[in-house]
This record gives sequence, structure tokens and C-alpha cells, in this order.
Amino acid sequence: MKKLDRRLLQRLFVLALGVLVVACGGRDYQTKGIERLLPDLSFRLIGESGQMMTEEDLRGGPTVVFFGFTHCPDVCPTAMARIAAATEAAGQGLDSDLQVLFVSVDPGRDDPQKLARYTDFFSDRVVGATADVETLRELTKRYRATFGYDEPNEFGDYNVSHSSAMYVFDADGDARALFRPSDSVAAMAADLRRIAGG
Repeated sequence: MKKLDRRLLQRLFVLALGVLVVACGGRDYQTKGIERLLPDLSFRLIGESGQMMTEEDLRGGPTVVFFGFTHCPDVCPTAMARIAAATEAAGQGLDSDLQVLFVSVDPGRDDPQKLARYTDFFSDRVVGATADVETLRELTKRYRATFGYDEPNEFGDYNVSHSSAMYVFDADGDARALFRPSDSVAAMAADLRRIAGG
């Protein structure tokens, strides 16, 4: 083998090894990493108990935040079932708690009692909260999320359009990952364990 060919093969080997190392470790997430791209977790909402709650009430473990509403026919139930499964899978054997904050952007229909019944259906790791519309708009804007109300029908029912992503914060409240509908439960669980472990 010529000397030039041997050098080329050595360089290709080093390059391939570097790609393998990056793929197997580093700061990559199986979902979407958002470190330093969004502000830390901060909110003032009315929780399921009817009392004010803030981010301090959720310190101690990773928190997943999802904006939705209890009358949602498909996106919210699917998202809640998926994240409940992921937190249960990820939480086994961890010292820290994994929590999900379901923020209703439909305060006109979602009072604390209704939120408690809704979240209890999915997992005891899920807690609900809401606020007035202005506070919710400020909060969703903080995390680049959106929501809006359709016109009510003849029965007064209406749909609420909202973002479908889940925002993951670590135990210190720092934004770490974004879970999208295309992410698998296994990928979400793996990233939750990674975030919980530091």
C-alpha cells in the first residue's frame, strides 16, 4: 500500500472514530436540546389546590411543562399519556422527582377541581395549574409558545389552538430539552434520566 493511501486511511479512521464518539456521548440529546436557548422556569399560577404556586414548588427534580386544556380532543390526551409513560420509565431508581406541569390555557372552563380530575387520570406525577388569560399569554410568550381561541359554536363550545411541544427544565429550573410529538417515549425517558442525573 502506498504511503499516501495509508495516510488517507488513517485520517478516515480518525474521522470515523470522532463521529462515533460524538454519536455515543457529548451533549447531544435524543430529543431536542435547548440549553441556553430559553429562559429558566418562572411562573405564578393557580394550582389544583386553588392556591398560588410558583416554580419553587417544583424544585428538586426535572419538570416538564405542557400548555393545553382539558377539553382538548386528541393532542393533549396523547401528549399526557406519552409523558406520563416517559416519566414513569425514567423515574425508576432515581433519587430526584420527575414532575409534569400541565398548564391550562383555557381558564374559563378549567378550574382547579377540573384540572385535578384531569391530571389524576394520567399520573400522580402530573399537576395542573392555570391563570388569567393575560398571565398565560405572558408565560407562553416567555417560552415561545402560543395559544388562541376559536369562535364558539351554537352551544357555546369552542376549541383552543395551542403549541404541542413539551418544555423540560432541570432541578435548578434551567431549560434543557424540548419534547416534540415525533419524539418517542423511549427517547423522552432517556433524556429525562440524563437531565435528572445532572
